[in-house]
Amino acid sequence: MYHRITKQYERQLARAQRRLAKCEKGSSNRKKAKLAVAKIHAKIADVRSDFSHKLTTKLVRENDLIAIENLQVKNMIKNHKLAKAISDVAWGELVRQFEYKGKAYGREIVQIDKFFPSSKRCSECGYISKSMPLNIRKWVCPECKTEHDRDINAAKNILKAGLAILVGCDQVRQP
Repeated sequence: MYHRITKQYERQLARAQRRLAKCEKGSSNRKKAKLAVAKIHAKIADVRSDFSHKLTTKLVRENDLIAIENLQVKNMIKNHKLAKAISDVAWGELVRQFEYKGKAYGREIVQIDKFFPSSKRCSECGYISKSMPLNIRKWVCPECKTEHDRDINAAKNILKAGLAILVGCDQVRQP
């Protein structure tokens, strides 16, 4: 639902920006077109903010522990294929909301070290693969022969690491 709404506003924004580009500088039509572009930007920002607040509130209410991987967003945005999707989500804002809502609801929010090999580690036996490019979405552990979906496996490993940090076994964070 969220993506459908933002796509709709993005199409409206593109149309309004084209209209603005065609207007003569200093004209009253340009001022109107500029205002229309600003209103659409505000709508998109409101939709994104509303979605992130609803999502974080729901997750914090439903879970006693939320483990988050501390990612290098700046480096991830350098990948032009992922940059728009990553920027749209505003991960920094999500983490901020998780932290203050976690405190308000009395929940534990744990951040996992960015160097923790969450995707490369087998969630069953602990085997760590040497390298795993982003195009590999499914893989089989050579030790225990378990088939993994990259993202689900990473989520399981992050949860285990978060529980370990909560208990005091901080050794899990080290590769």
